[in-house]
Amino acid sequence: MNTVTLNADGLMVHDRNIEESEPLMFLPFRAELEDGYTLRSYFRMILRYSLLSKLSMFFPAYLRQYSESPETDCACDGMDYLELSKTVEMIGFPGEPRLEIFNSFHGISGREICELKLYKLEHILDMPIKLGKLKHIIFGDKVDIFEFDTVFTLFEFIDGIAWELSFSSGPMECKMRKEK
Repeated sequence: MNTVTLNADGLMVHDRNIEESEPLMFLPFRAELEDGYTLRSYFRMILRYSLLSKLSMFFPAYLRQYSESPETDCACDGMDYLELSKTVEMIGFPGEPRLEIFNSFHGISGREICELKLYKLEHILDMPIKLGKLKHIIFGDKVDIFEFDTVFTLFEFIDGIAWELSFSSGPMECKMRKEK
């Protein structure tokens, strides 16, 4: 599988060449993260390759928050890093069988998962990002979860983080509320 490396400064590198302007061709490529890659690196990439901001309706609000955040020291003490992981869940016993595949983006503290909806973007921008494993859940058994090494395409990486951040304490237009 072809690989694109995402650098901490927001650049994309393929075959040791810096990609200057055509990011869309790399969407199906495997994404690898340079050491030191953070959530701030992710937003630098989206700004550098502005066409990528069209991949999610949430980017205008995120980029506004990003631009209003401090330029350094945007990390929280309660987490070690942020992790993008993948889940394959077999569902349907009893009932109609189906398979659900989804990405999750969350904080990790030791071995515990931290929900990002409790944090503002400005508090997690300088947290390192790691690519996690694929979790396989069979018929809802969350005790015996199988874990496997996996790859993330550049599209999965960009979209997975954008979607999960939409549930955070971020932009008001992304919050789901009950209207009475």
